[in-house]
Amino acid sequence: MENKNTTQHRIKAVDLFCGVGGLTHGLTKGGIEVVTGVDVDLACRFPFEANNSAKFVEHDVAYLESGTVEQWFGNSELRLLTGCAPCQPFSTYSRSGRNTQYDMQWPLVLSFGRLIRDIQPELIAMENVPQLVDHPVFQDFLDSLQGYAKWWSIVDCSAFGVPQTRKRLVLLASKIGSHNLKLLPTEVDNSTVRKTIGDLPPILAGESHPEDSLHVAPSLSKLNLQRIRASKPGGTWRDWPSHLLADCHKKSSGATYPSVYGRMEWDKAAPTITTQCFGYGNGRFGHPEQDRALSLREAAMLQTFPREYAFIPRGGEIKFNKIGKLIGNAVPVRLGEVIAHRLISHVQSYICN
Repeated sequence: MENKNTTQHRIKAVDLFCGVGGLTHGLTKGGIEVVTGVDVDLACRFPFEANNSAKFVEHDVAYLESGTVEQWFGNSELRLLTGCAPCQPFSTYSRSGRNTQYDMQWPLVLSFGRLIRDIQPELIAMENVPQLVDHPVFQDFLDSLQGYAKWWSIVDCSAFGVPQTRKRLVLLASKIGSHNLKLLPTEVDNSTVRKTIGDLPPILAGESHPEDSLHVAPSLSKLNLQRIRASKPGGTWRDWPSHLLADCHKKSSGATYPSVYGRMEWDKAAPTITTQCFGYGNGRFGHPEQDRALSLREAAMLQTFPREYAFIPRGGEIKFNKIGKLIGNAVPVRLGEVIAHRLISHVQSYICN
């Protein structure tokens, strides 16, 4: 019987649509070696390579050749192909104007399937938005998994130690067998906003902390500053005096969006961290106590990135939209770590037998 350390080092992974490295970092923490990350967004190169030992390759997965990926795996005995294809076609932020621009991204899920059929890796992991299961492209993807044992489910990431109510589709597949493929909730207490960001130094809206340029929150208008001061953790804009209400709140349609302009609660999980999480009016992204929205560092930590994770070079320019997008689109590091533990346990159960 081989020990666990021997098993985990035999697994090598290629991370498609790797982004800034959330999944890669989690897999690495969990004991799986990631050799290459692939993404079409060049802005991901610095954070991916600065925080991980894997190589970043700028490439469109739609045109990625299977032979190239096989070369990255080398002579690895256990190959894990993993990734999260862009999910904008299903995002509530993009539905109103997505049309052909975002529809063109749906085939990226099929590109993942094409590489699986060609390469036949021993292990597969996919993370994506829950809405994917209702689209025909998901069944097409499942069809590419002929010969694999597979498990998939829509999971709440808070059940695995991620301090946010983030629901995601997770799929694991294996050519080895079906034992131990199912993700199980962790036994540790679920993290909260307080446990995750409570010890960060206070800052004001529009201020950056001198020792961490990513711990920066956007400025607020005079009106929004009044609004957040009138907001209570877990409350809504309905708690405000009438003179602070926006015109949309006074319409019947506005009543269906109670979570905008909200504060988070210290001792609960945060809401889903989105690409617009730095904006006070974009959701319940107000700090539980300070009169400001989340800082970019706080958003990253709620995505379970380590506090020291670098997203831009030292002295680089902070662009909220750009960095917010990278953070919000990332796979939570903790979820990647849980996936790694499960796959190692899965492989180990067959090696031990």
